[in-house]
Amino acid sequence: QVQLVESGGGSVQAGGSLRLSCAATRYISSDYAMGWFRQAPGKEREFVATISWSGGSVKYADSVKGRCTISRDNVKNMVFLQMNSLNSEDTAVYYCAQGRWPRNSDKEYEYRYWGQGTQVTVSS
Repeated sequence: QVQLVESGGGSVQAGGSLRLSCAATRYISSDYAMGWFRQAPGKEREFVATISWSGGSVKYADSVKGRCTISRDNVKNMVFLQMNSLNSEDTAVYYCAQGRWPRNSDKEYEYRYWGQGTQVTVSS
């Protein structure tokens, strides 16, 4: 079973940037898409960004489009989420997940392995 560990979260002021990382304790198959989701206090988990197996196709939630960049390094078994121009609405626990298929997806049910999450707090 793949285990995913997120890092890079923390507290930042509005307008700041963070780079989240997701490392696999075991091999992440380059055959599968990867994604980032987030859950804010009192809200359901929501899609943030996804990247296909090759990295050639990406998709973002409208709320982060233009401010976030997802990338992956299949050699190092890592996935990244660069977040810029952060605001208070970005405050959430961010989760990394491995998809069931090579194509990217914004649907939670199309992801089979999940990390424990990393907290991002943006203060205004």
